[in-house]
Amino acid sequence: MSDAPFWIWQQPKWPHFHWCPDAFAPLLRECVQAQGRLSGMTNSTDAQSELDVLLQNILTSSAIEGEQLNVGSVRSSLARRLGLAAEQAVTARSEGLAELMIDVTRDYSQPLSLARLYHWHRLLFPNEQGLLAPAIQVATLRGDEPMQVVSGRLDRPTVHFEAPPRAGLEGQVQDFIDWFNADEQGLDPLVRAGVAHFWFITLHPFEDGNGRLTRALTDLALAQGEHQAIRFYAMSASILEDRRGYYEILEACQKGELDITAWLQWFLRTLLDSINQAMASIERALGKARFWQRHRHDALSPEQLKVLNRLLDGGERGFSHGINASQYQAVAKVSKATATRHLADLLEKGCLYRLPGAGRSTRYQINFTGDAPPPPSSSHD
Repeated sequence: MSDAPFWIWQQPKWPHFHWCPDAFAPLLRECVQAQGRLSGMTNSTDAQSELDVLLQNILTSSAIEGEQLNVGSVRSSLARRLGLAAEQAVTARSEGLAELMIDVTRDYSQPLSLARLYHWHRLLFPNEQGLLAPAIQVATLRGDEPMQVVSGRLDRPTVHFEAPPRAGLEGQVQDFIDWFNADEQGLDPLVRAGVAHFWFITLHPFEDGNGRLTRALTDLALAQGEHQAIRFYAMSASILEDRRGYYEILEACQKGELDITAWLQWFLRTLLDSINQAMASIERALGKARFWQRHRHDALSPEQLKVLNRLLDGGERGFSHGINASQYQAVAKVSKATATRHLADLLEKGCLYRLPGAGRSTRYQINFTGDAPPPPSSSHD
């Protein structure tokens, strides 16, 4: 290895990171404002909402590493801890992941320690019976072998990442823990979370599970910054959506100087995406509740209820651009004449409104407000 620094941890002043606050000041303000709006929206949320977000965080953090979990089992493990009904059998794996997430969020005021990190690592890799037990060293720092992420041919591999050597790792981990527990005056909580994420993933102190523990630490830092145990946004979900960008920005900053401005910009953009997605999801849920409250006395057929719920749920299968008669016919499994009659009835009851267009292109959308929308212009009739 050349004497010239290549990896960030080889820089003489490692780990004294620096950044340009002006480069992301507007983005940081957006994040803080979005947090405030989300907090105002979640006053009436319940344990089920908390479970959904915790579940999403667990599933997506594992998916970033390529692991697909048993959704029902993880949900049941979380439900038991939140005082909700568990509908499926649990496993040591789901119990460990649920316990880890609850410890990270509910016990956010507790200091970080090496013992706590070891406890989290045990929860990530429970000692399941027989040959299924993971062949890794659990609750101890990694061994002397170089910790690298490589690709390409065996004789000419491309090294995307290399962690600091094992010698002195105990001291480096303790330095991180001391910094994490310190009262950092003047450091914005969201910036602190971004720095913590980058620093710990660079250390890569364990043989496996470093990415998931890093994201758990990020959730802990965010909970500490908000002084709130209940989570209503899942940052891991937004990271998963841009997993390629996540690894690219980490790799680029690992090979640079101690200036991590670019990483913090990416981190804050991703955090903002996750908060905005949470607000959109809550708004959909509240809108759906208001819609059904308004139409609780309407006589609607099972087919109409099915189509309305699809439209209200949104997403890929929710006909975000509206639904036409043939799509209604396919979803409701009714005849063309019945589909036309159902749509006319839903229009009359104010459940839907007609979008501009005519003939086969006529589309209908949910009427969330209950007000009669303006009629389509005559040129489209």
